[in-house]
Amino acid sequence: MTGSRVGFDWHGRQATAWVPALLEDRDLELTSSTIRATEQAAAELRRSDERLPATWEPLARLMLRTEGIASSSIEGLRAPIEQVALAELRPMSGDVGWITDNLTAFEAALTTPELSIDALHSWHTRLMDNSTLSDELIGTFRPSPGWIGGTSPLDAVYVPPPPKYVDELMADLVGFATSDVVDPITQAAVVHAQFETIHPYGDGNGRLGRILIGWVLRNRGVVGRLPPPISVLIARDPGGYLSGLYAFRERSLDEWVSWFAEIAIRAANQSGHMIDEVDRIIGDWKERTSELRADSAARASLEFLPQMPVLNARNLAPLIGVSERSARNALETLERYEVVRPVDVKADKRGRPSRWWAARELLDITQQWLR
Repeated sequence: MTGSRVGFDWHGRQATAWVPALLEDRDLELTSSTIRATEQAAAELRRSDERLPATWEPLARLMLRTEGIASSSIEGLRAPIEQVALAELRPMSGDVGWITDNLTAFEAALTTPELSIDALHSWHTRLMDNSTLSDELIGTFRPSPGWIGGTSPLDAVYVPPPPKYVDELMADLVGFATSDVVDPITQAAVVHAQFETIHPYGDGNGRLGRILIGWVLRNRGVVGRLPPPISVLIARDPGGYLSGLYAFRERSLDEWVSWFAEIAIRAANQSGHMIDEVDRIIGDWKERTSELRADSAARASLEFLPQMPVLNARNLAPLIGVSERSARNALETLERYEVVRPVDVKADKRGRPSRWWAARELLDITQQWLR
């Protein structure tokens, strides 16, 4: 049994909600073909993680940014990639701020060793930093009925369980997420789908649910450093995603896990492609600047551009261990070699505005990955 429907009062009228079965009570059996798919997905994700170069941190940051932007786009939050990269260095509001909050929450999740209700509340608080959600609904489970689609629970596409069921369901989910009763791919798929089914928060459930995928895969050792771009692939197949979640709720586990495993395999392949593309671009930059000294500040800057594709001298200086003036000279040198281009950024306070540069080629390929 996957769950049951319960009635509740909505301003004097009877509404119906779906209460999923506890995961400890669900049938977790999979077909042999789906089991093979989960095994392949785990192997491919491990392989893509192992392909990271020794100086992997800047590239991982680029991958994390791509995943965060894709996850936000599924919820209708969109902003120019250049603005998102800039917002990581100076606060911005609107969709840009919301997307940056998603990156911040994802980073917090990937460094959380133990999953708990308090950890989820902490991630939600970070995720909602620039939101318009009421303060009393941030970092806590929703105290009132929720719904997806429509104007109320009466005409909604889906109505998650009433608040009185949420605490028990979430305690069960956390217990399952921190166990090893199933393989890592199935676990990530089930945790995400159950979280979306419970819809425990007043807002941000989709983004937080996708963050949980990354946490599970890292906790189970499938990925150690590289966040797989699962959301990039989900965004390309929203119909399959929604159909899979419906199947998880109404029918069986197998259909959803099979779809998720295929998405994970594609995400692993996408990761490999991203690594190859960034390596190619950095190699091209090194060739363009080959006449510069190997130990020059300009050459030292190249490895950090994936981490910070929009930057100024103040941001660059501590990364390469030079003064701000030397960092500015390095950026001007890279501009002459067409590695970076100047961008117009309004001053955030009175006085002379800081000069900013962007590694446009990195931003362009990131945009291509998101299509």
